[in-house]
Amino acid sequence: MALGGGNFTSQNKILPGAYINVISAARASATLSDRGVVALPIALDWGKQEEVFTITSEDFQKNSLKLLGYDYSAPEVMPLREIFLNAVKVHVYNLNAGGVKATSALATAKYAGVRGNALKYVISANIDDESKKDVALYLGTTKIDSQTVANASELVDNDFVTYNKEATLTETAGTSLTGGTNGSELTGASYQAALDKLEAHHNFNALVCPTTEASTIALFVAFTKRMRDQVGVKFQTVVYRTLADYEGIVSVENSVNGADEYAAIYWVAGAIGGCAINKSNTNKKYDGELDIDCKHTQSELEAGILDGKFMFHKVEDVIRVLMDINTFVSHTPEKGEIFSNNQVVRVADQRANDTGSIFNTNYFGKVQNDKSGRVSYWNELVSHARQMERIRAIETYDADSLTVEQGEKKTSVVVNEVITVIGTMEKLYMTTVVN
Repeated sequence: MALGGGNFTSQNKILPGAYINVISAARASATLSDRGVVALPIALDWGKQEEVFTITSEDFQKNSLKLLGYDYSAPEVMPLREIFLNAVKVHVYNLNAGGVKATSALATAKYAGVRGNALKYVISANIDDESKKDVALYLGTTKIDSQTVANASELVDNDFVTYNKEATLTETAGTSLTGGTNGSELTGASYQAALDKLEAHHNFNALVCPTTEASTIALFVAFTKRMRDQVGVKFQTVVYRTLADYEGIVSVENSVNGADEYAAIYWVAGAIGGCAINKSNTNKKYDGELDIDCKHTQSELEAGILDGKFMFHKVEDVIRVLMDINTFVSHTPEKGEIFSNNQVVRVADQRANDTGSIFNTNYFGKVQNDKSGRVSYWNELVSHARQMERIRAIETYDADSLTVEQGEKKTSVVVNEVITVIGTMEKLYMTTVVN
């Protein structure tokens, strides 16, 4: 059963769990959880289908061929290269589903997808033992396996193919596997399936929406709002040119030349997910491989900030992030302008995610809701806040502002506090008087 979570307006929740409101002023321990995790639904030519698999930066560099079917430097895996410039881990969901595995008389590809058609094997006589044959397997021009056997029954399956143990080994200069397909065309249902699976892997900081299709983007926006406000899982989703007026949505304005026009979202998602809570992406140098269009005028940049657009601009010959902002622009007394700033959102999200995790792991169903139990939880929350102070994410934390009280029911706990987020320097106003 999923635990309850999200915002509350009255103490009327049914599911047990942590309900946390984060408003303007008015892990399983008190340590800060790690950042740098991105969720990526993407159409792949190779790899696991209809399930989430996790790739670390090291995995990507060392095992890209096995996991994704392409070398680390291949254009087909550019999105991951862009993300991993700032992220440390990616939860991948392959949008291609229902495809066909490439096959031949001797071997069948491990995964469905067109990349399986690039597999081929070469069978030749072994020079040392005429009763045996050398079976070499290639992906494109890269040799990925070689075995010396007397017959097919001795062949050992590997990360790329399973062998037909009943086949006859006949010498060949190269026989390709054929018939591999990616499956049906992507639809809204494809993306919904991805989000359904990713919901169970919700320990990520940023989610990528890799499309320009309006209805699919709306699906991602709705998913983000539900997860943040009803489930209590805090992350930000990076979309292309969609002003959702919501702090959980970051809208990339700049198009890209020579690639999918929305491709800058990959780098931005890595930067959003990988940015520490005591840092900002404002003025961050773009260090990726894309040709980002930065032809906006000064007035267009100013208007973009007011509209909630995440924009790149050129400073001399260097492309940089203009401001680390999200799409939230309808400011209210309860949720002020500061929530347009992604650094503020990161700090608030970290506090909410970690305090909820502390409660769900250490206290839910384990600790009595009496003064002693609430004091213990209070101490852990103060300890967590002090860590945020030490890394200069928040300042002047007043532990007296933190209250942990019994709610309207004996099983409820009500927490209130005030935190002050430290921002990075973004504007200089200076007056010089010369006598």
